[in-house]
Amino acid sequence: MWFSDNVRVKFKNILLDIFDMFSFFVFVLGAVLFVRFFIANPYTVIWASMAPTFHENDFIIVDKISKRFDILSRWDVIVFVPEWKTTPYIKRIIWLPGEMVKIQDWLIFICDISWNNCEQLMEQYLPEDLQTKTRCGKTEFQIENGYFVLWDNRWFSTDSLCCFGLGCYDGANYEVGNQDIIGRVLFRVFPNFATSFNE
Repeated sequence: MWFSDNVRVKFKNILLDIFDMFSFFVFVLGAVLFVRFFIANPYTVIWASMAPTFHENDFIIVDKISKRFDILSRWDVIVFVPEWKTTPYIKRIIWLPGEMVKIQDWLIFICDISWNNCEQLMEQYLPEDLQTKTRCGKTEFQIENGYFVLWDNRWFSTDSLCCFGLGCYDGANYEVGNQDIIGRVLFRVFPNFATSFNE
């Protein structure tokens, strides 16, 4: 059966359109996967551990580039998986590698190597009446290679202060290593404004 040139041209155009659509789909899918695996990743906040900064069910975007270039700094909020855990955590970096830290009278101090000269660390992002309590018997921490992280909601203790719920026995790890960090929270997309701090 012979097709007219007109039909052949139309058929060829249809095939080119299908190929273009398929190519565009592959390109978009590749771009999305590249961004997700190498640049940024979406997460949903679970529980009220970072209240009042982030609330339960907030949708956040996590930047993976900062971790790769080791440009994380104090006060950055990060997503990570602690050693011996499988669930991602969201916490705030409070102390950096090489710092000596003391919790005293519900206040946070950065100290020199002798533990004598200490300077109080001011956290302007927290409510004035919120206190940092030690819950696992350890009040002094020497940060060596990782980061010391805390929840903004200090009534919880599944953070560095309590060695992520494992208890700070001798030798327990309270640092978050760079290899455990997924990335830094870049911004919140759909905040849940109805969630209160006291939930």
